[in-house]
Amino acid sequence: MAQSEYVFQRVENQRELERLRMIEQVFDPASRRRLLGAGLQAGWRCLEVGPGAGSVMTWMGEVAGPTGQVVAVDLDPKFLGESRQSKVEIVRADIRTAQFPEQSFDLVHARYVLIHLPDYEVALTKMVDSLKPGGWLVLEEPDFSASRGITGDEQELESLRKVNQAIEQMYATRGLDYELGLKLPALMQRRGLQRLTVENDAPLCAGGSGIATVMKLSTEQLREKYLATGVVGPSDLERYCRFADDPNSWAIYYATIAVSGRKAGG
Repeated sequence: MAQSEYVFQRVENQRELERLRMIEQVFDPASRRRLLGAGLQAGWRCLEVGPGAGSVMTWMGEVAGPTGQVVAVDLDPKFLGESRQSKVEIVRADIRTAQFPEQSFDLVHARYVLIHLPDYEVALTKMVDSLKPGGWLVLEEPDFSASRGITGDEQELESLRKVNQAIEQMYATRGLDYELGLKLPALMQRRGLQRLTVENDAPLCAGGSGIATVMKLSTEQLREKYLATGVVGPSDLERYCRFADDPNSWAIYYATIAVSGRKAGG
């Protein structure tokens, strides 16, 4: 199994929790819509991979209800605490090696997980194998190659471009793909998943918006890793954060590629 330290490992915990909660605030509505679109309902057995701060996991448990079950698997579930729902089980494990009975879940969901794994295909195969015939896989992954500054201070726009290059370099040195989201449809198609629904969500955002704030928080948390690429300097990171705060700036920070597919049978 290929090893690569999670890029948000060894960061300040309180700021990381803030970042995760901002991601939930921005992206949960679309994730919930996609999960309901896949048929999530009372009585379903669901697997949430990489639950972050736990909002989707908790919501899935509410929808699945007392006759359903949600299993949440995470390498380090430090932000989850103890679930207050008896039908939500938190498992500390690596999805690539976790032991789940094959064909046991009606629904498997992961958001911004595979991009952190050099051998993401191993994890993807594990998720597909754990689905019941007729079960649904819903994946959401970023495409940072979509990043593009539109309007703002020229120096800040140049720093945004350089920070995106640093993001690409940071992922590449870890054997990771910063535009992995673009590959999701083909990856799922090759595994025989059917009735694919593909969304490419690349919002144009003003500074101070949710996505801009997420990326500012990420930049603050990953400051030393960005600097280590040699692509950016401290002044670039300062200008990037100012740009992300400025309501008169506009940019596409990244796209989210979301793909839902149904396992044959059932």
